[in-house]
Amino acid sequence: MKIKTKIIFVVSSLLLVSCLLFLFVWQGIYLPQNPLGKEKIFAIGKGEGVREISFHLEKEGLIKSRLFFKIYVLSKGVSRNLQAGNYSLSPSMTIPEIAQKIVSGEVTKEKITILEGWNLRDIAHYLENRGISRSKEFLEITKKDFSEEFSFLKDKPKNLDLEGYLFPDTYYLPLAFSTIVENTSNEELEEIVRRMLENFDKKLTPELREEISRQDKTVFEIVTMASMLEKEVRDFEDKKLVSGILWKRLENGIPLQVDATIAYITGKKTIDIEDLQIDSPYNTYKYKGLPLGPISNPGLESIKAAIELEYSDNWYYLSTPDGKTIFSKTLQEHNIAKAKYLR
Repeated sequence: MKIKTKIIFVVSSLLLVSCLLFLFVWQGIYLPQNPLGKEKIFAIGKGEGVREISFHLEKEGLIKSRLFFKIYVLSKGVSRNLQAGNYSLSPSMTIPEIAQKIVSGEVTKEKITILEGWNLRDIAHYLENRGISRSKEFLEITKKDFSEEFSFLKDKPKNLDLEGYLFPDTYYLPLAFSTIVENTSNEELEEIVRRMLENFDKKLTPELREEISRQDKTVFEIVTMASMLEKEVRDFEDKKLVSGILWKRLENGIPLQVDATIAYITGKKTIDIEDLQIDSPYNTYKYKGLPLGPISNPGLESIKAAIELEYSDNWYYLSTPDGKTIFSKTLQEHNIAKAKYLR
């Protein structure tokens, strides 16, 4: 009887210990570390495995113990499916919820908005301020030749960067918020640029490309014209009229005299008389024809206006401080308008 009693005691003890151990592990896996915990960015580097990931999760206070995370992912057979990236995690999440995010690659996405009319310097400065990339590194990527991937770049001079082709829009990037400047690779920066080029490729429809070809123009010429319209005029109908004026000046060998090209050279908002004499291929006061290349990244409306130009009897235009466009047929009318609206 004593032996039987001992056996029952031992078995009962083992069962109790097993139950307690199971309950301990279950709580560690399925109950959050802190139900009131706040989200934070958790970075997983390339090549990191279960050991490193679980260690950092515990260190960051996102889970109770690295052991629980290891047990869970190994028991589920997903230890080899953990993906690198930056994740928004919280101590209020359970280990299954955390693991699911990492396995599915549900990385944190950074929302960026590129405004119409920004040039590459503007975009680079914006991305640096957002902590996404250093300006210099981003500008270096824009010098890369993407013409093998995107046919619309084939008529762009090889010595020019991607000014004009990074389509203004809102993008969601799978990047971190504060550590990206230190961690962003050239491949990731190229992907940002590639996303913008892909957007341009979609917006420039086959119909628009066919019309460009019908007019015996190149995509590069259209983008260059659109980049000036974007900086000079607000209203779509006015853009088409200004487009007609500028194309007409080109056809007649008259300098375009677009103030925005001078601002592109100097980086200043206001233009001085001496600025008009700057020796630059972008100076449309000093040299006839289109500037060397685009001066901004135009939106679809400006691109369409460059294609769907409207000819008129006007040869001159100016933009008032409140954004209204004033058209003139003669230089005398234009000078009167300047005296009236630009005093």
